This record gives sequence, C-alpha cells and structure tokens, in this order.
Amino acid sequence: MLSQLFIQNIAVIEKVQVIFENGLNVFTGETGAGKSIVIDAINAVLGNRISRDLVRTGAPKAFVTALFEDIGDETKEQLLSLGFEPEEDGSLLLAREISADGKTSCKIGGRPATVSILREVAQSLINIHGQHDNQSLLLPEQHLGYIDQFGKTSALLKEYRVEYAYYVELQRKLRQLQSDEREKAQRIDLLSYQINEISASALMPGEEEELQASKKRMQNSAKIIDALHTAHDFLQGSDEQDGVLALLDQTQEQMQILGDYYPQLKADRILDIRYELEEMGETLRDILSDAEIDPAELDRIEERLDLIFRLKRKYGGSIEEILRFEEQAQQELDSITHAEELKAKLEAERAKSEVRMMDLAKQLSEKRKAAAKEFQEQVCAELAFLDMPSVKFTVQTETGEPDETGVDRMEFYISTNPGEPPKPIGKIASGGELSRIMLSLKNVIAEGDRVGTLIFDEVDTGVSGRAAQKIGRKLKQASGGRQIICVTHLAQVAAFADTHLLIAKTVRDSRTFTTVKTLSQEERVRELARIMGGENITPTVLASARELLLQTKESGNGK
Repeated sequence: MLSQLFIQNIAVIEKVQVIFENGLNVFTGETGAGKSIVIDAINAVLGNRISRDLVRTGAPKAFVTALFEDIGDETKEQLLSLGFEPEEDGSLLLAREISADGKTSCKIGGRPATVSILREVAQSLINIHGQHDNQSLLLPEQHLGYIDQFGKTSALLKEYRVEYAYYVELQRKLRQLQSDEREKAQRIDLLSYQINEISASALMPGEEEELQASKKRMQNSAKIIDALHTAHDFLQGSDEQDGVLALLDQTQEQMQILGDYYPQLKADRILDIRYELEEMGETLRDILSDAEIDPAELDRIEERLDLIFRLKRKYGGSIEEILRFEEQAQQELDSITHAEELKAKLEAERAKSEVRMMDLAKQLSEKRKAAAKEFQEQVCAELAFLDMPSVKFTVQTETGEPDETGVDRMEFYISTNPGEPPKPIGKIASGGELSRIMLSLKNVIAEGDRVGTLIFDEVDTGVSGRAAQKIGRKLKQASGGRQIICVTHLAQVAAFADTHLLIAKTVRDSRTFTTVKTLSQEERVRELARIMGGENITPTVLASARELLLQTKESGNGK
C-alpha cells in the first residue's frame, strides 16, 4: 500500500507530506484547493507523462516521492527482473524530480531508473481511475480491453499479436511481388541496363586514385623529365663536370691514404654511400626510359576518369559505392526473376501462418466470451448494489476480420428501464450512470487484480443522495481487501472514510499555498457540514453531519 507521499514545488503546493493508512482514504476540499494536483503528483511519481508547467512558479525544480509498504511478490519479482533489489522489510521508495526546463529524473529504491521502468513497476502498485476514464465507456473500441483485463488474456493476446504481425508482413511481401506486370518488366529492363553498364566498365577499387596520380604525372611530364635528367647528371656526371659518384671515388682514394694515419677515418663508409647512390642512379635511368610522353595514353586516362565521373553521378560517390549499387541491383533483379518461386514459398508460409493465427484467435475468442459472460453478471450485481437494480448490462459480441486485437468486436450495452432492449452504453447513459458503471467495472476487475492500491478521482461525479451513499458503501466495502484513495465532493462518500484528509489553500504574500491535513473526529464533522451546507454552517447542518457519521459507524461501514 501507499503509506507516505511527499510533494515539493508542484503547482500551488510548496511542500506537503501526506500519510495514508489502510482502508478507505478520502480527500475533500473546496474547489481549486488542489485535490487534482495531489493526483497529478501521484501520476508523476508513477512515471506518467507530465508537463513542466507542473513545476511551481519561481522554483527551479519539483520533487515527488512515494513510499510503499508490504509490496506483493509480483512487484518484488518484477523489481528483480529489472535489476532492482527489493528491501527486506517489503518497502519501496519511488522518486521523481522535474526541472523547470522540462528535464526529469527518476529513482527506484534510491537507484537511478528510466521513466519507462518507473511506469512499469508502478503498474503493479497503483491503479488510478480519473474522470476522463468515464469517457472510455463511450468508445466501443475500448470495451474489449476491459474484457481482456478481466479475463487475463494478456499472454495469449501477446502470442496472437506476434503471429498476426508475421502474417501481415507475409501479406505485404506477396502484394509487393504481385505488383503490375508492366511495372515489373520496366524494372527488369532498368536493372539489367544498370548492371550491364557498371559491369562493362570493369571498375576496380582504388582505380580512380591511381588514374588521377598517373594523369598528374603525365600533365607534368616535361618538368618531371627535366628533374630526372638533372638528378641523373648530378649523380653520374656530364661532359662538363664530374658527378657525385666520381667525386666519391676520388674522396675514397684520399680516405684510404688518411686511414693509415687516422684509424677513425674509415673509407668503407664512403663506399657504402656510393653503392646506395649508384643504385639510385640506376632507378633514375629506368624511370627516364619510361618517361616518354604518350598523348594517346593521356587521352585514355582522361576517358576512363570521365567514365568513372558519369557512373558516380548515377550510382554513388565512389567506385566502392557504385559496386555496392551493382550488387544490390543484382539481388533485386534475382528476386524479381525468381518471383514465382518466391511467391509460392510465401503463399505456403502465409497459409501456415493463417492457420496458426486463426487457431490463436479462436482460443482468444473462447476465453473472451467466457470472461464476458461472467463479467456482465458481476457488473449487474455491482450496479444493483449501487442503486441501479433495473439496469441490464450486457456485452454484445461479433466476429470480424482479424486485426491486432483478434477477431472479436465487443461493445457494452445497457438497458436502464425494464422492458427496453439494451442499447450502446454511450447513447443512453447519463453522467451519473457512467460514474456508477465505471465504478462497477473497476470493482469487478479489481477482484482478480493484485494491485494493492486503487485511486478514484471524483468517481461520484453526477450522483447524489441515495446513489452517493451506495457509492460510499461500495468504496468502503472494496477497501476491506486493499487500500482505496478517493477524491470526492460528496459528504455521503466522505463519511465512510477510515482516514479523512482535507486539502486547503491559503494566500500569503500574494502567493497561494496548499496544505493537506488528516482530520480529527470533530474536524470531520465540520468538513462534512461544509460540504453539505456550504459556508453557512448552522447547528442543524452540524447535527446532520454528526448523524451521517453515526449512521455509517453504526452500520459497520465506517469509523
């Protein structure tokens, strides 16, 4: 259960700590005091989507923590599977921080977590029903979800959806294969032309770089040949002067003479240098013999580079990309030319997938129909308790084409008066009836749910009098097996509370502040009197409030 909630800098709440107890916890307060903000704060710490506008004006960030006690085995197993170690005493602390710039951070048990993990853990801790949930009753496409939740079909539905997605993908591939034959022929012609054009070019990786280097050498051949001749003459010598090699020979002769007197002067070092320079001279001579300018070869290089340029414009920015394009085009061409063979394989696989899918859909349908029958019986019993004994609630079922939910189309119908045939719930239910129907659905689903805390945000909207008292009694009854937290504006509901919390606002220094206080018995009387009589709390209204509390206590349904 949720034992403590700490809120800081959320909207008009500067700092509040709320202590919850077992049983039925009820929030009351004047309109605008901040009841919905407390629910927003709980939603935030449960990982739900929030707006940065929730941060109190002027504050750099907001902070919410929720302490849970006696968490169930399901939550513990879930924490372990997500890499979080549960506390030995069965407690769990969730925390979320929201910055004014919209950034958010989360913690589970003091360890950092993502919002999605926080939300996943929270699903096994709290179930919140707000006013907007009533609107889901007006949407037939939402009704199947209630039956699935009641019938616990999630595992089977997940298995079906995997097979359905596979079947849809096979359908897509077959449609692609069965495209217009004329379009297919045109595609074959184009791919064949592209492949032949690239293949005929006989491109080689790195070829363009080599051609560019050769082109650069040929374009500068005169300069290169002149430098080769000069370097060669410097080494080998010319008619006018000796070269480096001849000078080295003369130097060596002198070094040999000196070596007899100076051992440190070794003529062998001169000889090693001469051999290296002589080899370099031979290399220069070889290059000179091949360095003739061939205009035809330059033209060939230019044409080859032009071809590569044109192919790059069509198929990619480099030779490697062009070759990859050719490979992919060949694969596509092969798939088209072997389409009939592939089509036969896909059709066979689709037939198998359809059998598996429809078998799962049948199992899912049978489980849903059984759940729907039991569901409508339990909802009718709940409605009878909530002062709607004449209402007939049914689940209308039809079979349609397979989609991601299966083949079932389920819609809630009601008849509010005896003798009238059931009609779609959205067409005839009033606001008060929707509130009671939704409460009935939640109670029925909660019976098989392991969530320890249920929160109802103004579930009593649109009701009053006897019906409101029935709702209070039902909430009290439901709190016998789990913790219930309820926001209400009706005294008949608040009177059933085990713990009555008052949300009030004050204004100091032109700023609004919200507080939350657990009421004593006498304070409860005054708050119930305020709800019943408004600002003018007379002795008669106070007496009525005490009588209301006494009635709930004597009937064994309240404190």
